[in-house]
Amino acid sequence: MLSLLQILLLILDVVWFVLIAHIVMSWLINFQVLNLRQPLVAQIWGGLNALLEPIYAPIRRMLPNTGGLDLAPLIVLIGIYALRIILINNASAFA
Repeated sequence: MLSLLQILLLILDVVWFVLIAHIVMSWLINFQVLNLRQPLVAQIWGGLNALLEPIYAPIRRMLPNTGGLDLAPLIVLIGIYALRIILINNASAFA
């Protein structure tokens, strides 16, 4: 059962990495360091959006309108970190 805990933590780590990559890439696009007219950048951006939009959409519906500031990625990052803490603190249940 310990391997199940490790697999869950690995999945959370991968999602964490994808979220961070999406956040950094959005900053780089907004500050015009990256250009969406470049095919590789557009493909990566489209893939990240396709992966993360189903996670962000329900959270965006619950959050108040903050103008140009999107808080959904922050909420997801906090949620992943909280899940990680819960799993680690209950590791004895997996043993």
